[in-house]
Amino acid sequence: MEATGMEVEEDSAPISSNHMLKRFGLKNSIQTNFGEDYVFQIAARDDSTLMAVSLSSNTIKLYSPETGQYFGECRGHSRTINNIAFSAPSFPHVLHSCSSDGSLRAWDTRTYNQVSYVHAGPSQEIYSFSFGGSGDSLLAAGCKSQILFWDWRNKKQAACLEESHVDDVTQVSFVPGYPNKLLSASVDGLVCFFNTDGDINDDEHLESVINVGTSIGRVGFFGDTSQNLWCLTHIETLSVWDWQDARIEANFEDSRGLASEMWMLDDIDYFVDCHYSLENDKLWVIGGTNSGTLGYFPVNYKGGKGAIGSAEAVLEGGHKGVVRSVLPMRKRRAIFGWTGGEDGSLCCWSSDESSEGSGSSWTSSTLVMKSMKSCKRIRHHPYQ
Repeated sequence: MEATGMEVEEDSAPISSNHMLKRFGLKNSIQTNFGEDYVFQIAARDDSTLMAVSLSSNTIKLYSPETGQYFGECRGHSRTINNIAFSAPSFPHVLHSCSSDGSLRAWDTRTYNQVSYVHAGPSQEIYSFSFGGSGDSLLAAGCKSQILFWDWRNKKQAACLEESHVDDVTQVSFVPGYPNKLLSASVDGLVCFFNTDGDINDDEHLESVINVGTSIGRVGFFGDTSQNLWCLTHIETLSVWDWQDARIEANFEDSRGLASEMWMLDDIDYFVDCHYSLENDKLWVIGGTNSGTLGYFPVNYKGGKGAIGSAEAVLEGGHKGVVRSVLPMRKRRAIFGWTGGEDGSLCCWSSDESSEGSGSSWTSSTLVMKSMKSCKRIRHHPYQ
């Protein structure tokens, strides 16, 4: 493991004076492999004591978020792993994964062995999944223009929705606080909401539809009651919605251009994710450059006039290529988060003052993670 430290003086960051800056740096850098494989996604257990990393080698590696120690790996998928997520806190040692090989698998993170398995059928691919329903026993999976459901208790398929979308379903997620309400998002540009009570079908259980207008890559719920939805598309546009009223709050068609104007570094080439602080009721979009620098840009979506503000965090000097995943560490005060990318590296970013060295990474105090109740969000990263 290679350890690198960086810190800067507080007045060196191009940020408004009303933000208190905190020293910030690259704590650790781990090379996940010695070939040309790269990181797809990083996911953490609910208590932040274990993190899983999916790789382009179709394997999942497990590490300590605190120290970066490598524990072991899970092998079994034969094609791209599109989504990983830990199970509910009542099953802390179970990790789920889905793949373009058409399977969804469960792993015991203590033994690294597969403990459960379902398959979507011949020529199918699973891009995302979500657990919900009564007792979190209903499994929904986004596939090729279909949404499949299984009863996870007996692994029997419960339903198939095949009329609501006409292209790949890149995202499915049960709405936080609404265990029987499911969101689906697709390459066809539609976001659909279903009631999954009873015998699920397209005609009677489709409740509402939002037309984003272009291929959807990632979505996430935010707000104190999860009433809002952010949406990132495959052409790097950003929109914010009130999903309950199917009303658009803000639409950023040139979001990369707007973000690029908000810092002094290279133009933004892509967006990785969005991050929401429940404590501050604030949303950031996380943009990156092809050389591996990341910026957190605040999104003002209220009042009918959307705006992307000046970068309030910059992560520079860790990666040498496109960053695929950002994992904030809410329950580790000294660690801001982990990032993973196409250079095969995992980078740990420190939010304390222990890092030493030089560089240009910085953050505002608003973004320093705290141990707090946070709104659930979709952690999927389909369409690798």
